[in-house]
Amino acid sequence: MTRSTKRPGADGEIGGFGAAFDPRAAGYKDPILIASTDGVGTKLKIAIDTGILDTVGIDLVAMCVNDLVVQGAEPLIFLDYFATGRLEVPAARAVIAGIAEGCRQAGCALIGGETAEMPGLYAAKDFDLAGFSVGAVERDQVIDGSKAEAGDIVLGLASSGLHSNGFSLVRRVVEASDFAYDAPAPFAAGETLARALLAPTRIYVKPCLAAIRAGKGAIKGLAHITGGGLIENPPRSYPDALGLHLDFAAWQIPPVFRWLQRTGGIEPREMARTFNCGIGMVLIVAATEAEAAATVLAAAGETVLKIGTLAPRPAGAPPVVFKNLEAAWDG
Repeated sequence: MTRSTKRPGADGEIGGFGAAFDPRAAGYKDPILIASTDGVGTKLKIAIDTGILDTVGIDLVAMCVNDLVVQGAEPLIFLDYFATGRLEVPAARAVIAGIAEGCRQAGCALIGGETAEMPGLYAAKDFDLAGFSVGAVERDQVIDGSKAEAGDIVLGLASSGLHSNGFSLVRRVVEASDFAYDAPAPFAAGETLARALLAPTRIYVKPCLAAIRAGKGAIKGLAHITGGGLIENPPRSYPDALGLHLDFAAWQIPPVFRWLQRTGGIEPREMARTFNCGIGMVLIVAATEAEAAATVLAAAGETVLKIGTLAPRPAGAPPVVFKNLEAAWDG
């Protein structure tokens, strides 16, 4: 599985105490290295309880590499940490297979990791995951949001579902609603509730890199919509003097979010704070280049939506101003 993820710069075999990567062999001349680490959170609990383990490895990779690409970095290498009470090889193999699939989607090499057995710390079939990724970007091509300005267009890329955030709330909603995880999902025909909730996080690396490289500076900022949702994440990609005017009428909120909102009686603003609500990645693009960027992203397989604009932010105003937030949940 690790061999299936090899790429230029990563030519070694696993098994050593450390793994080497050669940025020059990957084509970089003066790279800045960007590193990220993350986990899957309590989404793992549903996977463990239901035995559906083939997608959480993709989630693990996605949560790390999507955070790298927002700075313009190409993910190069990935390592995983798998901790359990007692190693069950079939379960671990399913998880690692997902990690390898995520690495292939992102174009990075799975160069190693750590498997830890810790009886007494983890219950019977419980396990935890952490991921670590390193990417590279040429020094003069780092994206930090500092060049964003009023009038820039904000594009949103559709999510594949819940991704990997808000699952403590999801689990409470399921428990309170008396739905069984093996029952048919009320919002996804032909799938069980567990399988629908465990849809893997979308990996945006290759489409975003294609748009960044084609735009030659047109992409000024990106935000991966994770914990904090559409309230806390977008402001990380533009200066404090600006505000995002985001229109919830610009896209159809996916059924899984509508089901959670109705079943759990969750306020629309809390949905926007906790979940991605159907938008997994945000890009800030010069107005004159927005159409071209959208074309590149769509050609790479993304569903691209114009969801807002940047404007001057008056003193005391929030960094994100919602339009049609309440109305979007009325349908």
